[in-house]
Amino acid sequence: MFLVVGANGQLGNELRLILGDAAEYVDREQLDITDEKAVKAFVKPEKYAAIINCAAYTAVDKAEADAQLAEKINVDGPKNLAETGVPLVQVSTDYVFDGLGHRPYKEDDETHPQSVYGVTKLAGEKAVLEKASGCFVIRTAWLYSTFGNNFVKTMRRLGAERENLTVVFDQIGTPTYARDLAEAIVAMLPKLKTGVKEVYHFSNEGVCSWYDFAVEIMKLSGLKCKVKPIESKDYPTPAKRPFYSVLNKGKIKADFGLEIRHWSESVRDCVEKLNNGL
Repeated sequence: MFLVVGANGQLGNELRLILGDAAEYVDREQLDITDEKAVKAFVKPEKYAAIINCAAYTAVDKAEADAQLAEKINVDGPKNLAETGVPLVQVSTDYVFDGLGHRPYKEDDETHPQSVYGVTKLAGEKAVLEKASGCFVIRTAWLYSTFGNNFVKTMRRLGAERENLTVVFDQIGTPTYARDLAEAIVAMLPKLKTGVKEVYHFSNEGVCSWYDFAVEIMKLSGLKCKVKPIESKDYPTPAKRPFYSVLNKGKIKADFGLEIRHWSESVRDCVEKLNNGL
């Protein structure tokens, strides 16, 4: 039996569709991972083969003014789960990098987060790597799904409301369909054992800007909204975003034999589901 934490979010819901009865699913109503005593009382090592932690404080801009809560959820929570002795999958982010590089980031490249969100997620990684009996830390990027709130759904909503939209073109990365990430995690679980501790990168294949991503979403959604490119300086946000955060996936592909889809193929799948009301 696996334990999926943060089960009502994008990734948690995708895991629910794949794992079905092979896992138990909890969200903060059932388990507050920031409460050390509650975690110890709930998580019995003899019951679970692994924990998949999908819970996170992901409101990147809000985190700048709410660092204390972001730290509780992104650092204390993973640490509490790691200390149960159950092997742990911890989902992390491309925001651990500063985005000033010009080649896809490898797992052992220097981290230098530029936001509270990135700082807390990196601290969570370190806590898990130190405290867990065994763990996979999986950094991902630009996550979207048919579930929850995300860029794809926001663009579709705004595209239906407006004739024109501006989106930044100077932040480069790779969108990741939560369904593809969930399938990768499930494929990795058989190798997650006590004593195994690894960091991996996973996103879909290919590279694009947020502008390119938005244009594709409009096209696939059949929306007439015209997307115009702007620079990040023309759309200031409280949190600093990495300008380039493409992830190198060579390690995860080599270790698990994964074949990863191009981002355009995956977003087509997702938008088709949304178009059909699925």
